[in-house]
Amino acid sequence: MAINLVNPTGLPEIDVYHQVAVATGSKLVFLAGQVAWDADGATVGEGDLAAQVEQCYLNVATALAGVGATFEDVAKLTVYVVDWTPDKMPLFLEGVARASAKLGVTPVPPGTLLGVAALDVPEHLVELEATAVID
Repeated sequence: MAINLVNPTGLPEIDVYHQVAVATGSKLVFLAGQVAWDADGATVGEGDLAAQVEQCYLNVATALAGVGATFEDVAKLTVYVVDWTPDKMPLFLEGVARASAKLGVTPVPPGTLLGVAALDVPEHLVELEATAVID
């Protein structure tokens, strides 16, 4: 594994991600932002943040697998959520939990969550991009 996740002393420990990722692999993998499309390009979970978060994580896993990587190789996640407010956190975490259960892994690399005005199409509520490191 090319990624070592760390919570340095002096920074808060956050349940859903680590503060730092140390990468030692030789190849960087940059994923395009993944939205809640299925393999046919249809939006999954229209109007349902948890369902869309789940699909985004599943799509990231599919993209990673396509290049021989897994969530264990992810050094950084960036999440964009339309009209983000803190009261949406339980729905976001529900989506992550559902994806984690399907994938058999809890993705906890360093992450940034950003509220945005809009995404590519009005039906999309969330977009997830990842950077991974593989040997």
